Amino acid sequence: MDFRLFPADERVRGLAAELHAEVAEAPILSPHGHVDPRMLADDVPFSDPAELFLTRDHYVTRLLHASGVPLADLGLDRDHPVDPREAWRILAAHWHRFAGTASGYWLTDELATLFGVDEELSPETADRIYSRVSVALAEPGFRPRALFDRFRIEVLATTDDPLDDLAPHAALAADPTFRGRVLPTFRPDAYTDPDAPGFAERVGRLLGATGSPATFAGYLDALQARRHYFIAHGAVSADHGVIEALTTDLDPAVAEELFRDAIAGTLDAAGSRVFRGHMLFQMARMSVADGLVMTVHPGVHRNHHRATFERFGPDTGHDIPVRTEYTENLRPLLNAFGTEPGFHLVLFAVDETVYSREVAPLAGFYPSVYIGAPWWFLDAPDAIQRWRSAITETAGFYRSSGFIDDTRAFLSIPARHDAARRSDAAFLARLVSEGRVSLPTARRVIRDLVDAIPREVFRL
Repeated sequence: MDFRLFPADERVRGLAAELHAEVAEAPILSPHGHVDPRMLADDVPFSDPAELFLTRDHYVTRLLHASGVPLADLGLDRDHPVDPREAWRILAAHWHRFAGTASGYWLTDELATLFGVDEELSPETADRIYSRVSVALAEPGFRPRALFDRFRIEVLATTDDPLDDLAPHAALAADPTFRGRVLPTFRPDAYTDPDAPGFAERVGRLLGATGSPATFAGYLDALQARRHYFIAHGAVSADHGVIEALTTDLDPAVAEELFRDAIAGTLDAAGSRVFRGHMLFQMARMSVADGLVMTVHPGVHRNHHRATFERFGPDTGHDIPVRTEYTENLRPLLNAFGTEPGFHLVLFAVDETVYSREVAPLAGFYPSVYIGAPWWFLDAPDAIQRWRSAITETAGFYRSSGFIDDTRAFLSIPARHDAARRSDAAFLARLVSEGRVSLPTARRVIRDLVDAIPREVFRL
């Protein structure tokens, strides 16, 4: 029997295995992630193992870079392509460095489960495993849509620019041969943060696309119009990747002045911070009105290393967590909307200290607030256990969101969801063994964590 991630104690391990069996084959609901929908719409075969497992996975490239491997050698410089087999050999030579990491666990799971690889990646096995994976990728069963079905994905949410035409989503929704739902997610950060590169130009295109006047009221109407467009294409949530969760409710005249300064490029740092806070408040107001679930992913210093960003672009492994504060920052928003019927606000964090101190107590009072699953640097087995321990005694299981995989690495989706299910089974097994939860209740909870809870929270 497969006892991965289960407790060492034999009795508790048996309980964990029993609970995991309840959900091992359950469909995957993925309400937040970053898979490109064109991959499924076009259904083009994957190019090579390095592209699939390595080049586009910043979890992997960042650790290799930290070990002294130039990112260009891994294929991240599109102007200077590398032999993918050579990039794969680099991964194999450094494979021992992934011991104990979530990335190492997921990659091992993917190679074994999908490709039947039962030997460890190493310089001696690198070419053999590469060839085996390459042969498999040429088969019809390894095209994106076939894997979507094999993975039992029922819902897959993408993350999309407000001005995207969402053509791939429309094509998939209209295709009777495609089973499952691929939903867009409204991600307005580049249009609500005056410090974002090209902010004024983006807002100009937004106003032009919606025929809205260049006023703050017109700007809000334009954002609302694009939200409605997303909803018409199946969106259930709006995502906000802010540096801090500050919310402010401004007088309209003050907001208009800040908006004009932002468009003119004359807004100072303090003014930009207040404007961002007001826009997060406005996004909550819009979610109350239109029903999009509001998810907040704060606390990450994006593109920490300037030279890497300038050469390789964003999402290349140098985003670093910072401290997060919710209680005071969200108070204006929650005083205005926290008890509004139907409003759903999902709070994520990469600052572990905030879960027991702030997020669980907020979710334990406000009916609108849900505790987001461990995200990014915390979506690993031990961190999931710590997260459950931090939130459950205060808020229980049913104020949490269900797992999100938050990934661009398509093949890792089932590995990540299974790891979360195993971690939750282990946590529940301990509670059962300690007499804190009955076994029938634990069975219900484990089923609800992968099905009823994410359906409720994300309106699926």
